[in-house]
Amino acid sequence: MATGVLQRVSGGLARAKGRAHSAGQLVLWSRGFATSSSRNREDSWFKSLFVRKVDPRKDAHSNLLTKNEESNLYKIQFHNVKPECLEAYNKLCEDVLPSIHADKYYPCELVGTWNTWYGEQDQAVHLWRYRGGYPALTEVMNKLRQNKEFTAYRKERGKMLLSRRNQLLLEFSFWNEPVPREGPNIYELRSYQLRPGTMIEWGNYWARAIGYRQHNREAVGGFFSQIGNLYMVHHLWAYKDLQSRENTRNGAWQQEGWHEVVYYTVPLIQHMDSRIMIPTKASPLQ
Repeated sequence: MATGVLQRVSGGLARAKGRAHSAGQLVLWSRGFATSSSRNREDSWFKSLFVRKVDPRKDAHSNLLTKNEESNLYKIQFHNVKPECLEAYNKLCEDVLPSIHADKYYPCELVGTWNTWYGEQDQAVHLWRYRGGYPALTEVMNKLRQNKEFTAYRKERGKMLLSRRNQLLLEFSFWNEPVPREGPNIYELRSYQLRPGTMIEWGNYWARAIGYRQHNREAVGGFFSQIGNLYMVHHLWAYKDLQSRENTRNGAWQQEGWHEVVYYTVPLIQHMDSRIMIPTKASPLQ
């Protein structure tokens, strides 16, 4: 009797299995899809554990890294000059730029102006400071449009240039503010293109690192971009000559902690560039 019951149950299960075969395929596919989607979500969640999070309570990095909420705004200009025009270009700048710097009518200051010695050749670099931020920049631009001497300068300058570009920058809170220097000095502008999202990390490391680079007063200024090439950092250094630069940089490696800064900041960099620059006669940084 028990054997008959087991046979009937077994036969019923077989018939049910057959009837459900087609429907089962659909159910299994649906379940597989759901399982796959769930697995993808789990994988994404797992991977997210290794992604550096931005604390929602934090502010923009431009506010976290600058000195105060009314930080100075800087503009850096790169002018590629026709080789045969470089001397005339420098003379034109010497005649016009210092007058704007000295005129209190314009809320801006010429921090420095240089020619590139090693790096991109026949290039002029100008660094301006606007005390008061973007409103000061706008005020200067509007006033210069009414300045006939400056309009003539721009027209004449245009004949001498191959190309030009600029960036708007803020200064790091832990760097010195650039102030006029007596010369003679050479200047190095080291520019770093960082990986997006790493500016705070860079600032945290360099807040310590700058202490290793103050012994010879070589640190002039440190900036990060706001408009132009983004996630761009510029460090400006002053040295008596190239040998002094070599000695100063080698000396940093003798200080405990410098190698750690280099080790942890190098992976943040996508591209880096160095210019050795000579100040022109009009530069407050000599």
